Amino acid sequence: MGRDQGSERGPGASIERVVEWADTDASGHHHNSAIVRWVEAAEAELVRQLGLQDYFPVAPRVQQILNFRGKLWFGQRVVATVWVDRVGTSSLTLGFEVISQPHGRSAGGLAADGTVTTVHVPGGAEGSAPWPEAMRNAFAGVLR
Repeated sequence: MGRDQGSERGPGASIERVVEWADTDASGHHHNSAIVRWVEAAEAELVRQLGLQDYFPVAPRVQQILNFRGKLWFGQRVVATVWVDRVGTSSLTLGFEVISQPHGRSAGGLAADGTVTTVHVPGGAEGSAPWPEAMRNAFAGVLR
């Protein structure tokens, strides 16, 4: 889907997926790990849009907050969107939401939301360090 220019939240990146059989669990609705994978795919889209090929090897997650708001079912279409919530000296907090389309047992709507926080840890380093200026500027340029 690409850049989410029309959202009231401002710039971000979105990906569209269909809930596959492998995304469900024994209860018949989505497994919690599916949300994490879709959010990571949207994060990767944002990073590609910003031209930050070196982001993932130096940005481990330090916190993830995930609020489950609704069930998702096999065959249902979802859109996962991420945006930059905060850029710190060495940290980055992304906000996200997963919205579903109406399908079978579900009226659709907000399925999940939350935040993911990463820190910049340069290769070979034991701890965090300030973001390189180019990365910090790229993230700050799409801050909501």
